[in-house]
Amino acid sequence: MARFTLPRDVYHGKGCLSELKNLKGKKAVLVVGGGSMKRQGFLDKAVNYLKEGGMEVKLIEGVEPDPSVETVMKGAKVMQEFEPDWIVAMGGGSPIDAAKAMWVFYEYPDETFENIITPFSFPELRQKAKFAAIPSTSGTATEVTAFSVITDYNTGIKYPLADFNITPDVAIVDPELVEGLPQKQVAYTGMDALTHAIEAYVSTLNCPFTDPLALQAIEMVLDYLPASYNLNMEAREQMHYAQCLAGMAFSNALLGIVHSMAHKTGAAFSTGHITHGLANAMYLPYVIKYNAKDPVAAKRYAEIARFVGLGGASEKALINSLCEKINEFNVILNIPATLKDFGIKEDEFKEKLTTIYMKCMWVMACTRF
Repeated sequence: MARFTLPRDVYHGKGCLSELKNLKGKKAVLVVGGGSMKRQGFLDKAVNYLKEGGMEVKLIEGVEPDPSVETVMKGAKVMQEFEPDWIVAMGGGSPIDAAKAMWVFYEYPDETFENIITPFSFPELRQKAKFAAIPSTSGTATEVTAFSVITDYNTGIKYPLADFNITPDVAIVDPELVEGLPQKQVAYTGMDALTHAIEAYVSTLNCPFTDPLALQAIEMVLDYLPASYNLNMEAREQMHYAQCLAGMAFSNALLGIVHSMAHKTGAAFSTGHITHGLANAMYLPYVIKYNAKDPVAAKRYAEIARFVGLGGASEKALINSLCEKINEFNVILNIPATLKDFGIKEDEFKEKLTTIYMKCMWVMACTRF
């Protein structure tokens, strides 16, 4: 038996942020990140819509990139004191991921982080609150997924929390929130979305429910990402929807080694943080060629290439065309082709390789993935 889970409601289209006023409840906590939503006026809009719907609102601001266990616990304490019946998270992946984890400890104050790092082991949520997610980037798709990534800075390990309980009840996918994104962020999040969709399609847990979503997302990213990068707002709207479709696919089919490597190498080197989407974009063509040694994976990659109209008379030629298209996008989006091009020294890479491997093994042991 398999399971396919999505939010009950997904609102999309310009101005759909106003759907916040239709949420039914008495109190809402609104979780946000570093300030971009406030600067662009969306935070005030969200607060006003919630109040228009009759709710008292409490803000949890300043969630950092790669949110920590400490941030999660502090936010949960605020929720325990305020007692909201809606948790609303708005921003990039970080505030939404943090809010998902806060939700657990709000409803179960005696639960431990060590317990919930085991996938699909969460206690039953929605005892106190429901969850609404509003993405302000076009990549993570955490507004429709059963995942949250939280970092334990004491160990330096990013933990991918996984449970269908933390799939939001409501997703509000308003393209107006991404119109002001910097080009680099458009590039990195767009390639993150492409990686989500490709890995979901080739996943061993793919199914007839996830395949159409993954293929449609891949086609839309290839059609719209360059124009979105070059400030075409219609293309940005379509990319916002494409990443959401990719999220629906990978939340149910799961991901692969591209994401695993991106998580474990993001903060591993002294050269500086490798942004998650950038790492995915670099690793993706290499992983495709490696995975294509498996005949089942090769068939799926070829199907992707054929679906989006890439050339190739044979399976191998189709896979090469897919890798060439990804490399072409990386050039257009100013993404380096290798870790060396990013600036990482070969000596340091070799020195850190064992540590990176051990962290991967530690996470696998803890999460039993």
